[in-house]
Amino acid sequence: MNRPLRHIAVFCGILTLALLLRATWVQFARNDELSNQKQNRRVQIEAFSHPRGDIIVGGKPITGSKDTSGTDFKYKRVFKDGPMYAPVTGYFSQAQGATFLEGVHNGILSGSDDRLFIRRTLDMLTGKKQQGGDVVTTIDPEAQKAAYRGLVNLDAKGAVVALDPRSGKVLALASTPSYDPSVFAGISQEEGRAFERLADRKDKPLNNRALRESYPPGSTFKILTAAAALEHGVVTDIDEPTGAETPYKLPLSSTRIGNDVPDANCDKVSMKTGMQWSCNNVFLDLALKVGKDRMRETAEKFGFNDEHFLPVRAVASSYPEKLDKPQTALTGMGQGSLTSTPLQMAMVTAGLANGGKVMKPYLVEELRGPDLSAVEKGEPHELDRAVSEKTARTVQEMMENTVENGTANKARIDGVTVGGKTGTAQHGANVNDERPYAWFVSYAKAPGNDDGGDGGDGGDGESPVAVAVFVDPSNMNIARSEIAGGKLGAPIAKAVMEAVLER
Repeated sequence: MNRPLRHIAVFCGILTLALLLRATWVQFARNDELSNQKQNRRVQIEAFSHPRGDIIVGGKPITGSKDTSGTDFKYKRVFKDGPMYAPVTGYFSQAQGATFLEGVHNGILSGSDDRLFIRRTLDMLTGKKQQGGDVVTTIDPEAQKAAYRGLVNLDAKGAVVALDPRSGKVLALASTPSYDPSVFAGISQEEGRAFERLADRKDKPLNNRALRESYPPGSTFKILTAAAALEHGVVTDIDEPTGAETPYKLPLSSTRIGNDVPDANCDKVSMKTGMQWSCNNVFLDLALKVGKDRMRETAEKFGFNDEHFLPVRAVASSYPEKLDKPQTALTGMGQGSLTSTPLQMAMVTAGLANGGKVMKPYLVEELRGPDLSAVEKGEPHELDRAVSEKTARTVQEMMENTVENGTANKARIDGVTVGGKTGTAQHGANVNDERPYAWFVSYAKAPGNDDGGDGGDGGDGESPVAVAVFVDPSNMNIARSEIAGGKLGAPIAKAVMEAVLER
């Protein structure tokens, strides 16, 4: 071969090698990146070319796949009781994408998860269409129904979260107003307009108020203030008078803060009585004595200042680091710059009901393949030991007294020991112009013999359910005087607890 031909051959060989290397790089190294490109229509067509696996609640699917016509996308998603379960499932739309469990576990539901590779390969060899697996949730259908219906019956914006304190399982996760993910699951113009109408509504039905929004928790936070005061030795006897006067004068300020009950019920009373009547002066004073650093330390052990993944992401609740003395005092009653999600207040309540041990909340019981084999199982994990068992039991004693003899009496359940705490939270630039939020937190103890463990005493067993209820009454036709956690939230919490206890 003469020299010019040899040069041309080498040059062509280099070009061929470069082409092969580039093709290999695109097909393998960039496979995931290109497969997940929203603009890759072939990937979208493939995603909707076969029925999708289901999300399971109480052993039954709450999702499905519907055959469609007139489009490249053969199947679209349908949802059973869509508005009730939307905060759990999220949506899976041909035009809008996927959220919550539909998005987080898209690989399992679509059948494209790497853990289903062998099954997918066998299906390809036998000519079967790709099949998706199922996501089995921890949700209790009756508890979810009680939570959702309670909020809908109030015609309120709000949220409910119920946890099993022993394991961290999410038993109910409701948010209102809600939406039906089925109405915009397709790609038609009509469905696109339906999504736009939902996105433009002032009451924001697409928002997940249980996990993705945080609010001042009001007096429900007093259970954490009490726990911090006991854990750090600021209070050693819950029946001893605190000396906190009412109305309470904030330090370094001329502002005085009163109570919603007569001064005689709250002036210089003990922490137990202060909890019973939700006395602001007692808990403002306690937070100041505990101090911002120890208050924040206790709050963080319960989960504040961290995002949580169920695996759906929940935003972080906030106990700020830089607080002056008046701001620190205000956190004692759940006000000031303190914020919490309903999930977080359910975690605080569950941690106290579980003897001071906070379990990581989780929403998925099992991921399983198309052949129903287990791909992954959800398991309980301890998040933190927030307070000692002694401290937790003492706070339980106060919360149970508050249900029996105080402001949380609407949560009573015959024959069951219930602990609870009401909350009303001011908010907005001018708190007098805004209607306050209503909160309620509670737990119930299952009847049983006390074995000296984390359960209750006096013949009560473990606590299988803890609940946080949040109500935003801004669109409710109700007098301001009727806005209170005990009136609006307690009946919902009671119904959810009863549903779990009956199971």
